[in-house]
Amino acid sequence: MAKKKKHHEEHEEHMDETWLIPYADLLTLLLALFIVLFSMSKINEGKSAAMFQSLFNAFNTISVFNTDTGGQKNTNTSYPANAPDSQPVAAAQKNQKEDEQLNAAEEKKLQDLMKKLQTYIDNSKLNAVISLTDLREGIQITLKDVIVFDSGSDRLKQTFIPTLQDIVGMINTVDNPIVIEGHTDNQPIHNSQFASNWELSGARAMSVLHYIQNQGVDPTRLRFEGYGEFKPLFPNDSAEHRESNRRVNIIILRK
Repeated sequence: MAKKKKHHEEHEEHMDETWLIPYADLLTLLLALFIVLFSMSKINEGKSAAMFQSLFNAFNTISVFNTDTGGQKNTNTSYPANAPDSQPVAAAQKNQKEDEQLNAAEEKKLQDLMKKLQTYIDNSKLNAVISLTDLREGIQITLKDVIVFDSGSDRLKQTFIPTLQDIVGMINTVDNPIVIEGHTDNQPIHNSQFASNWELSGARAMSVLHYIQNQGVDPTRLRFEGYGEFKPLFPNDSAEHRESNRRVNIIILRK
């Protein structure tokens, strides 16, 4: 008698993977959230103000039903925003634009002044003793002391007065503050009038300041500083370098 063989079918057990679908959706939502947060962190001030204004207008719009249509048709009625928040934003933007326009106009005046000064220096062949520099704080006119003062003196040379008068006339076309700086080399002073280069540099700056004031420049625009030998342009290792270090700077400051 033939034996009956039992055949057992092997059934592979499969895990239920339906949970992956909501999990993937959750990851997608999280990714979208992070993208939105990142983009909001990079938004500039103007776009941020516009976004908040749009949200404010949206939340202050009330939807009501039109009674003439039996309640079947809705209409949107927007009420004026009474909150004061939108006004400071607009005012700030307006003030910023006005400030930018004012700064641009002031900068143009300074650049025009620098062009006039450079033309005057070139035409008068004074490039060896007068130079211009456009600094961050303003336009600097550098006068070598050889054209302005005698050695060890704080009195303006009479031969330099007409040149300084012309320079002051051009400076007075703007109303910016003015700083006059006095600088010396490191050679000790040898006279009874000044105890050190500090006094000499301050006295020279003051002499230029007094002359500028006497030409009708508002004294509230003026101040002077004496640095002695402590802000040299070059090491005091040669006669040429020491000559360059002995100078007076007239700086027309940016506002």
